[in-house]
Amino acid sequence: MLYDAAENPGSLTPDELRAAYDSQLAAVVDAAGVETVAAESGVDRDRISALAGGESPDLTLEEAAGILAVGDGYPDREAIVLELRDHLLMGMTTGVLDVDTIAANIDADLTGQEVQQALEGRIRFPLDDLAAVHSFIAGRNDR
Repeated sequence: MLYDAAENPGSLTPDELRAAYDSQLAAVVDAAGVETVAAESGVDRDRISALAGGESPDLTLEEAAGILAVGDGYPDREAIVLELRDHLLMGMTTGVLDVDTIAANIDADLTGQEVQQALEGRIRFPLDDLAAVHSFIAGRNDR
């Protein structure tokens, strides 16, 4: 479910964590097929094909959740998104983190307000930014 794409996300760089997300998504594409995933997820075929080919296309959290939802054993898109957001927010609580601290410590062009809006689903949350936020929160909790 993205948050568990890597066994120890706090030990990974955001790029390594993003690669783990891509691997998890590619496994769904491999199992279900490009056409099926494109049709059922609503993500365009070119980006699904790119995942299958080992690339890392631009995807948002919602699009990635749509891809995962096609796979066996995964809940629907909305449940995946909500569970991930809950996981990140719980990590922030455990790590005693606020959105401004996260924004100041990640390599993403996000303000604290934008981190909050992304976590709340009010703005799009690209997987690259998600990986940066996720990696930072998990790393902080590993201390």
